[in-house]
Amino acid sequence: MDPNIYALVLDTLNRATSQDTEVLKPAEKKLQEWEVEPGFYSVLLNVLSNHSIDGNVRWLAVMCFKNGVDRYWRKNAPNAISDEERVKLRQGLLTTSILSEPVSQIATQLAVLISKIARFDCPGNWPDLVPELMGALKAPQPLVQHRALLIFHHVVKALASKRLVGDRRTFQNLTTTVYSFILGLWHENTEIFLRHIQEGAATELITEHLEKALLCLRILRKLTVFGFKKAHESQDAMAFLNVVFDRAKTSLECRKLLKGRGIYPLELCEKFIIHLTKVALGVLCSQPFSYVPLIRPSLEFALYYCFTEQGMALIYERFTIQCLNIVKGILQCVEYKPPKGMDQVKEPLTLQAHQVKMEVLDQNTLCHMCRHLVSHYFLLSADDLALWDAEPESFATDEAGESWKYSLRPCTEALFMELFQFRNVLAPELVRLLATLQTQQISPDDLPGILKKDAVYNAVGLAAFDLYDDVDFDEWFTNVLSQELKIKDNNYRIIRRRVCQLIGQWCGVRASQSLRPAMYASLLEPLTRADEDAAVKLAAAEALRSTIDDFNFDVEQFAPYAPHAIAALYELLVESEECDTKMHVLHVVSYVMERMGARVAAAGGAAALFAYLPQLWAHAAHAAHNMLRAAALAALVHLLKVHLHTSLVRDGAHGRARGGGGRRGGAVRVPAAAVGARRARRAQHAARRSPRRARASAQGTPTYLTRT
Repeated sequence: MDPNIYALVLDTLNRATSQDTEVLKPAEKKLQEWEVEPGFYSVLLNVLSNHSIDGNVRWLAVMCFKNGVDRYWRKNAPNAISDEERVKLRQGLLTTSILSEPVSQIATQLAVLISKIARFDCPGNWPDLVPELMGALKAPQPLVQHRALLIFHHVVKALASKRLVGDRRTFQNLTTTVYSFILGLWHENTEIFLRHIQEGAATELITEHLEKALLCLRILRKLTVFGFKKAHESQDAMAFLNVVFDRAKTSLECRKLLKGRGIYPLELCEKFIIHLTKVALGVLCSQPFSYVPLIRPSLEFALYYCFTEQGMALIYERFTIQCLNIVKGILQCVEYKPPKGMDQVKEPLTLQAHQVKMEVLDQNTLCHMCRHLVSHYFLLSADDLALWDAEPESFATDEAGESWKYSLRPCTEALFMELFQFRNVLAPELVRLLATLQTQQISPDDLPGILKKDAVYNAVGLAAFDLYDDVDFDEWFTNVLSQELKIKDNNYRIIRRRVCQLIGQWCGVRASQSLRPAMYASLLEPLTRADEDAAVKLAAAEALRSTIDDFNFDVEQFAPYAPHAIAALYELLVESEECDTKMHVLHVVSYVMERMGARVAAAGGAAALFAYLPQLWAHAAHAAHNMLRAAALAALVHLLKVHLHTSLVRDGAHGRARGGGGRRGGAVRVPAAAVGARRARRAQHAARRSPRRARASAQGTPTYLTRT
């Protein structure tokens, strides 16, 4: 290599790390120009391999190299790197200097870089990659072994992401080659770090082996989930899976001993435990029949740590979420649910899985889980209440999408709803909890009692469809819920918010037509109250949307409340500070305008909203919140449609008053057949969502809380 070129590139990299923009910008531009020059990446490799060069410069070199691989490594890419240079680069990326990289951040970027190339070239154009890494894993130097493990982890991760049949077959062959060796390395490092923790060894020793054990575990997870057609037919894979929960138990005990030894070792141990649960979840989701031998130990493991006082003393939130998701996954798994006729079972493992599941989750266990979820996990915590006080809008709109995978409260609620496949066992239990609650008088000053009531109400709302035969919502709303909405104490905001949510959840399940006006009035009460909490108002707005979107919605019944609803929603829209909150409120406004627009316009209720939408559009544009702009545009479209419809009706009426000389067509009329067809489609949609909901109109109304 020409020394002058090397020096020039090194100098440019140095200048590109400067804090002075006048020096930085020209250097960045020069590096971008060199991206397509032959030999540039070879120079970068030499720079990042030289440990005597400043770490920031080497880090920039590896980032430039990595970006170049993304753009120019493919043979058919414009200005692609030549075959000769690619060969030299592959050879230079597994040298001793790379495998003994002292800076962790640079080592990680190097591993990602090598994995990107491996995804293109391994094994076809880079057959030596895996053998060389396996050789480095046997090196006596701890640093070389660690860096080789780090690189192999990223390589396996990249290769596992390929989904074509040929690529999957190649990955399965790789798994067969390396699985046993990686498993042995994992056992070795796991035993050492657990022993070091129990013996109180130096933190550096613990960290060294814990890092290696975690990397091995990450590799094993990808190999186990994606490297076998049927993991239960592999002796090594089952040997690994059978010790997963035992290792997790031991690691949880050792985690207690790591407290006070620094944040990093504790975080590593927690990651190690989480990845053990990820192994279980991965196999459960991708190879459910291979997971059948683990159903009993995993259920017993989760029941102990998440539903007993002794187990809960050892756990932390992220671990709890993983365990509950394992239970939910087992309950939800289609392969574990036999058809109604046992003679139709084609897979013996389906019957075995169902039998084990029913043995572990007996009636007493299910009732205990239900009670514990409601009395412990559904309670609002001190952190929840603090967030509510500080940021009520964030608290009200925080739970959405697939948050059940990562957040504790949505996770517990998702599990609770899944448990109700055992409705015959759990419905009476939940009704007993509700009946016990209704016999108690809870003072506004009794915060623990209020939180308990909120938790039970939450459970009743989640299980609304399954409690159709057991709760008379009309009577409950009239005698209890509507009265609780009128209690204005600050602590009772918790119940007021939950009552609004209950109305939204039950309106489409079991609420008589005659009850609708009272429900609308009850929801408008907190919406129109000036001093009401923002979270309560948002819950009332969302419940109002649910009542309007219901199949049994009657325009005439809601007509007297429509102008007040639009006015209240407009005030809430103006009061709200966060873009997400405004977007949610606008969606409710759109629902109201779609169903009641002409009546609202006739009453003059939309004028203020019409004037505000341009301001909101400008605010959303300034905040770069495109979803809010879309919501504002949708609301504006509904308003314009209403305005046009009203104008046509007015002109038609004026024309008729003058003797029929108005515009041809007059008011827009919707044929009765079209309305009937629309209602029929909505009925079919409601029936698909819940058979119980479809049956509701054909059944009589039982007494409130018939099962106690």
